[in-house]
Amino acid sequence: MTHHILKATKSTVHLGGFSHLLEPALTIDSGDTIDVETYTGYYIYDKAPPEFLTPEFLDICQNLAPERKIAAGPHLLTGPIYLRDAEPGDVLEVKLEAIAPRLPVGFNAIRSGWGALPHQFTQPALRFIPLDLVNNTAEFPHNSKIKIPLKPFFGILGVATPEDARSSIPPGCYGGNIDNRELQAGSRLFLPVFVPGALFSIGDGHSAQGDGEVNVTAIETSMNGRIQIKLRKDLQLTTPIAETPTDIITMGFAATLDAALELALKNMIDFLEHFVNLTPEDAYVLCSLAVNFRITQVVNSPHKGVHGLLPKAILSHKISL
Repeated sequence: MTHHILKATKSTVHLGGFSHLLEPALTIDSGDTIDVETYTGYYIYDKAPPEFLTPEFLDICQNLAPERKIAAGPHLLTGPIYLRDAEPGDVLEVKLEAIAPRLPVGFNAIRSGWGALPHQFTQPALRFIPLDLVNNTAEFPHNSKIKIPLKPFFGILGVATPEDARSSIPPGCYGGNIDNRELQAGSRLFLPVFVPGALFSIGDGHSAQGDGEVNVTAIETSMNGRIQIKLRKDLQLTTPIAETPTDIITMGFAATLDAALELALKNMIDFLEHFVNLTPEDAYVLCSLAVNFRITQVVNSPHKGVHGLLPKAILSHKISL
């Protein structure tokens, strides 16, 4: 097992999406760990305060090569990371060992035409939010009486697919812009592999987010992380699944919340069939009695997200993914 350091530079990040045509930023073996840097705010860097603008970030924003601008998404992603021996049909296990803001400031942006209420909040608005990294809180802008606990996570964790260019905005079977605030340090995410090497990328750091992410952004934050990546040839998945210290999480992504809920529910029933040995009907009943379905996000057009949480404490035996 080898430990790597993957810094975010204009040669190791890409903008706007995923592509199997990108040269890997790093090549690893199964079980390797990586200290990874990510930046966010490419599209607002010219409005940012000095503490948001490191020399490396400015170099990325001003000198990123055209071939590293994949699609129209606004996200800077670090990677891709090539995993040796990974082939289509395998599963990538990503363990999130540590996640922390790399700068003491983040931002929230309302974008015209986006969000859950685009016709009510039509004007763009940008707020920079100081982060108290000692007390692990953020002070809500213009109201010092509101303190938001920091619960950092990466909004985007995904692999490349056979398409030459795939936008970073919607989530899908490959992961991508999941925006699931449950995926904090101590969690594991399992992603199907679609191309040789998997070509995993990471970014879109959030210091805090409510379920739904209703105005289109969270506290968007340049983020550091330590991850471990394993190749799982013993699993077969067609859609992402996750595990936290307390829950198993299935996900559904679709054009409507109804359809996303249906997919998250079906994926949970499939999980209970294969890993808990329940019949489909018993799994359906258990979902109604004990699984909590929540809105992940409603803003990553064209796919909204719903996730289901199965409390591991209700099971008398340990589930091992």
